[in-house]
Amino acid sequence: MIPDSPGSERRKGEVRSVHPTSPAEGLAAGAGAGSLEQAELNYGAREGPLRSAPRGGRPLPITLEARPALCRKEPLPRATTTSGFRSLAAGKAMSKGRSEAVPGASGILLKYLQEQNRPYSAQDVFGNLQREHGLGKTAVVKALEQLAQQGKIKEKMYGKQKIYFADQDQFDAVSDADLQGLDARILALTAKVQSLQQSCRHMEAELKELTSALTTPEMQKEIQELKKECAGYRERLKNIKEATNHVTPEEKEQVYKERQRYHKEWRKRKRMATELSDAILEGYPKSKKQFFEEVGIETDEDHNVKLPDP
Repeated sequence: MIPDSPGSERRKGEVRSVHPTSPAEGLAAGAGAGSLEQAELNYGAREGPLRSAPRGGRPLPITLEARPALCRKEPLPRATTTSGFRSLAAGKAMSKGRSEAVPGASGILLKYLQEQNRPYSAQDVFGNLQREHGLGKTAVVKALEQLAQQGKIKEKMYGKQKIYFADQDQFDAVSDADLQGLDARILALTAKVQSLQQSCRHMEAELKELTSALTTPEMQKEIQELKKECAGYRERLKNIKEATNHVTPEEKEQVYKERQRYHKEWRKRKRMATELSDAILEGYPKSKKQFFEEVGIETDEDHNVKLPDP
């Protein structure tokens, strides 16, 4: 409760200020004493203790910095600062933006549910329409609940999840014959879709084959290079036929025999080296590759060499 001005009186049961604001009021307050000194003392009780007066004058009160709470109450700091106004304005703008977004979201969601005519949860609707319309999840949930309360859509609980769907009363009743016709149409369209998908796959494969094939200029260039290569082979064959130092059949047979002997020896020595290294590696603590590196063994595989056919 905020106190009244100094020297004022309040109603019964409330705080009453008893401190005068002047010596005259102090005189009135100290009517029982009836003296000017008592009035000054009463006035000094408000302003503070008396100090010695100058020569020929009355004692002067000493002003106190901290006065009793009964006489004076410090005002509370203002809450309406600049930052407070900005925060309040920002909060109002955000709440206003949310409230304005709900009507637009309601129309979008109602149209979507009526067009799809199937049940959706709030998360499903939010995921399907977020990218296209930029709706927030809070706005979607609020709009769906508002539409359900207005009776424009239906709402059902499945466990802890709410499912929303269009009101089926707004759609015309469909007979069994119509349903059978729709089923037949669905089957026909499904078969047509499968046929088109298969045709698309064939066309994609053909396109891929044509893309990887050579173009007409590239094929013409390759033909010219092959013709030049054939001409070189013909010239080489001509020179071989016209040569006088031909190899006799006996020399040719000798060369083949030596080749077989060297091939047999190569295979024999490779097998011996492999068996020897395997025997050593049985008690060797490291890998085969590390053993070959430490010993300095080079294998045929290191140089991409393979045994020729016999």
